[in-house]
Amino acid sequence: MAHLVAVLALEGAIAFELGIPARIFGNARDDAGRPLYEVATCTLDGGPVATSADFRIAVDHGPELLERADTVVLPASRDSDPDSVDAPFTPELAAALRRIRPGARLMSICTGSFLLAAAGLLDGRPATTHWRYTELFARTFPKVLLDPDVLYTDDGDILTSGGVAAGVDLCLHVVRRDHGSAVANAVARNCLVPPWRDGGQKQYVEAPSPLAAGGSGTAAVRAWALEHLDEPLPLRQLADRAGMSVRTFTRRFREETGASPGQWITTQRTERARQLLERTDLTIDQVARQSGFGTAASLRLQLRGRLDVAPSAYRRTFRTTPA
Repeated sequence: MAHLVAVLALEGAIAFELGIPARIFGNARDDAGRPLYEVATCTLDGGPVATSADFRIAVDHGPELLERADTVVLPASRDSDPDSVDAPFTPELAAALRRIRPGARLMSICTGSFLLAAAGLLDGRPATTHWRYTELFARTFPKVLLDPDVLYTDDGDILTSGGVAAGVDLCLHVVRRDHGSAVANAVARNCLVPPWRDGGQKQYVEAPSPLAAGGSGTAAVRAWALEHLDEPLPLRQLADRAGMSVRTFTRRFREETGASPGQWITTQRTERARQLLERTDLTIDQVARQSGFGTAASLRLQLRGRLDVAPSAYRRTFRTTPA
């Protein structure tokens, strides 16, 4: 009998995330071409729900489906909107989750992890969510072992994924865990997605505005530094340009940016490297020199440490023009 995957569609379901389990698990076949999973969608009352788009969906199942499911998936929805963390966890949802049989596997996609955390199911366990909401998640659910950088977490019977397409990575991981790489690779080829992605969520995080502090204090020096990232930028030189002692400059700099001068410069050099990798044909060595890292080895070290990805892999992912 095929493994039953129940997808719980809540009001305001995000269509893309809602469709991921059916697309990935529904394409998994054994050597004889038989489906390895049965994917079914349910709602809290068996009735239709609105999506986040301009259409509604009707389903064939109510919460009773959860009682016989081998895996239950909670995709993102308006009901898991982090802007209203407590509101979505209604008595109806709590009752539905209690119907899940012992031993069933739980999975969340994107902000669906907020619902698992609100139910107390992630306390003391590793989890992730969309990078944009990781700080809110950490404040709201301090007992959860949040990893904000990974695409997904696997703690055996509970798995969570980061934002949007990371749900594809998670479902492929589960297929690989259940049936091996050959089956997962076949699913990935059929869906035209990579069977494995390098890196994690860090490479997608938006860089903060480097001049957010305004036009006073150290802002002028920071503006000058951005034009000279490919040159050595010793602390004494920066302090002199600001007309301050090193101690005063360092204190003012941290007050205005939340980082030390060295940390801020490294962040801006990383952002410059990202732009050059995305938008130019420069070699890795040239990118390293123009962004101020000096050598390709230093650039690789910084991108691995900050984004968990190599420069060449980053360029393949974000290339804006065909090679």
